[in-house]
Amino acid sequence: MFSDPNTIVPQLHIPLGASVADLGAGTGVYSLLLSKVVGPSGKVYACDVQKDMLTRLENEIKDHGITNIQTVWSNVENHQGTKLRDQSIDWVVVANVLFQVEDRDAMIKEIFRILKPNGAVLIVDWSESFGNLGPHQNEVINAVEAEKKFIAGGFRRSSETIEAGSHHYGIIFRK
Repeated sequence: MFSDPNTIVPQLHIPLGASVADLGAGTGVYSLLLSKVVGPSGKVYACDVQKDMLTRLENEIKDHGITNIQTVWSNVENHQGTKLRDQSIDWVVVANVLFQVEDRDAMIKEIFRILKPNGAVLIVDWSESFGNLGPHQNEVINAVEAEKKFIAGGFRRSSETIEAGSHHYGIIFRK
């Protein structure tokens, strides 16, 4: 019914040693999975605006001895808001965040700035509103709208397909 990071992350084919930014990391479900995929030579940046979520994730990282995740208090709607270097990231994951962002154009510019040439961004979000499940109807950014926004931001849609669940879509864009 809902998007499942355990089925989505393997579809990405992220190589060992990659650098990945999880924007809007929240509780860190994607970050924790991605840390296993990129291995000890890779790096995951768990970026979120909510300090309490980052503290929770930091505690889990410490409890499990994970060394390749770095939490970053950040605001993806600001220029250089992720605090990551220009063209330093191989993959960006934005899962169930797009509908929450007010300045999507600014977020897309920030993603473009941090991605390496030919880097990829995965967008997973709600395909529609389902009553009390997910975002309110006026907050939903459907796949067509997301594609228009990212293409306008300089990205191209990848031919790769992502199965994201019955109530979500998954799209990969490349820089």
